[in-house]
Amino acid sequence: MAKNKPSAGFECSECGWQTVKWVGRCPECHSWGTVEEKGQKGAKTGASRSLVTPARTIADVDSSVAQFRPSGVGELDRVLGGGLVPGAVILMAGEPGVGKSTLLLQAAAEVARQHTSQPVLYLTGEESAAQVKKRAERIGAVAEGLYLAAETDLGQALGQIEETGAAQGGPQLTIMDSVQTLSSSEVDGAAGGVTQIREVTAAVIESAKRKNMTTILVGHVTKEGSIAGPRLLEHLVDVVCQFEGERHSRLRLLRAGKNRYGPTDDVGCFDLTEDGLVSLADPSGLFVSAMTERVPGTCITITLEGRRPLTAEVQALVAESPAAQPRRAVAGLDSPRVSMLLAVLQRRAKLATLMKSETYVATVGGVKITEPAADLAVALAVASATLEKPLPNRFLAFGEVGLAGEVRPIQGLSRRLQEAQRLGFTHAIVPRASEKTPSRGPQRAPEGMKVRQVGSLAEALTLVLGEK
Repeated sequence: MAKNKPSAGFECSECGWQTVKWVGRCPECHSWGTVEEKGQKGAKTGASRSLVTPARTIADVDSSVAQFRPSGVGELDRVLGGGLVPGAVILMAGEPGVGKSTLLLQAAAEVARQHTSQPVLYLTGEESAAQVKKRAERIGAVAEGLYLAAETDLGQALGQIEETGAAQGGPQLTIMDSVQTLSSSEVDGAAGGVTQIREVTAAVIESAKRKNMTTILVGHVTKEGSIAGPRLLEHLVDVVCQFEGERHSRLRLLRAGKNRYGPTDDVGCFDLTEDGLVSLADPSGLFVSAMTERVPGTCITITLEGRRPLTAEVQALVAESPAAQPRRAVAGLDSPRVSMLLAVLQRRAKLATLMKSETYVATVGGVKITEPAADLAVALAVASATLEKPLPNRFLAFGEVGLAGEVRPIQGLSRRLQEAQRLGFTHAIVPRASEKTPSRGPQRAPEGMKVRQVGSLAEALTLVLGEK
């Protein structure tokens, strides 16, 4: 007789893995303290006999209370889809020192200046109120309607929300820096743990929805770059934003990984200065060198960050090496993909000298290029440095290069060409396969630009450098 298998009585709240007995660490997602006992079969909650808010037809619902309210920071509003929505809970994550607190302090001051009917509350758990005040004076974020409080206890923080601007209906915007520093005495666990973060998030969301108050939570990130804490935190909030930037670069990028009120394919650009973060409506000039003389080994391309086109310059240097294994260094680009392009240049373009030469490839301004549309620009820059022939003036290229040496089609071709025309470029090389699209027919070159289509890397080298 076959024995009945025991039912799984424990389940991981992160990934849903089930087991018969309790374990401290989930073997599936490797998270600690997430395996909990499952509830009894059958629902315990019945229907309520009295409804607080009966259901209404969708035509009778007032949507004016959920309209966008500009924050005063243009790039932040761009990523959020138009501004701050009353009652929304936003999670802002990023590495330490990237500028999260500076950006939110500037936004809090701008909201307090523009909308004086209700105050703005800034709760800090990592710094004292005096430290935040000192930074606000440095970046010009001192406003009359901006309130500061240093709290690490969840009950005290909720009390601050209830007391601040009680006569005006409470704060219109509350910023909590950060969610990992708040803890509740009602539940067990240290601050930043799974249990504490769940309790803090649930209490904050309940307060934000009840008071129709926009709330921004600052979150930490792990070594891998993901948001610290349970994934339930990302599911509960309305918007998840990621603030990125290199430590040695002034450029900061803001992306939305989740947005219930707008698109998630846009990016905000900021310039980190001594006076705070400055919105960059046109950041293209940061990634192009200021040299006026044509130099071999440089090529300009246009990359898409979400829906925004950014002009970037790729530089390459090829030098003879006496070593048996020449050095190859890459900065700002995907190193395995650059190695693949060098191999394609050796075999398909017959540049055999690359095998015995040191090769250095980098981007200007610290920008990171990850999309394959920059392959053609990288290949042309390396070929130009190898042959010591500069590329034409006001010239750019974009296209994906395959292992057979073919140039493949890319997305957003018309948007890239329009940006190139706006910046004054006159010559461009694009993939021949992207000449036609199923819905719009032949692609037309912008006025004043000479656009040439190529089908292979060898054809592009012959057209631009005159090399067969």
